[in-house]
Amino acid sequence: MKVERCALPGVLILRPQTFRDERGAFFESYQAERFAAAGIVGPFTQDNRSVSHPNVLRGLHYQVTKPQGHLVTLTRGRVFDVALDLRRGSPAFGQWHAMELGADPPVQAYLPPGVAHGFCVLGGEGADIWYRCAGNYQAADEAGVLWNDPELGIPWPLEHPVLSAKDRAWPRLADIGPDRLPHI
Repeated sequence: MKVERCALPGVLILRPQTFRDERGAFFESYQAERFAAAGIVGPFTQDNRSVSHPNVLRGLHYQVTKPQGHLVTLTRGRVFDVALDLRRGSPAFGQWHAMELGADPPVQAYLPPGVAHGFCVLGGEGADIWYRCAGNYQAADEAGVLWNDPELGIPWPLEHPVLSAKDRAWPRLADIGPDRLPHI
């Protein structure tokens, strides 16, 4: 597995070794010792699957008092994936990193607790994402940042994405008080 460190502390891009033959392909999506050596430690307590249609944008999501780390793996399609540092006191607070993740060849991302996550689907086939989470989802603890906050300037590759009502209504980062930022 190749590990690339991003400008945001703790955010990693992972390129697993893929083995191919006439039957198809195989790659190891998680192995505790190898991932711990790369700086990814759990415990991972929840797995989630997200199925998204073409032109869907989800995010930018985080949890306030019980932040989750995410190991993001695509099992179908491609996405433009965004990590936004919301950790108070981080030298990268308010900065973001965008990357393209795909299922073939597999490219994974690790986002530590306190980093908001969002993505939009690229291409016409849709995308399936498998999240391995460090920490459990708490609906009452969920928060978000407006996906197209002009002060962030994220260059989303969709002009008119399909959004949930909740994702359309999140506040801009400048309008979020310190009590609504992740407690790390």
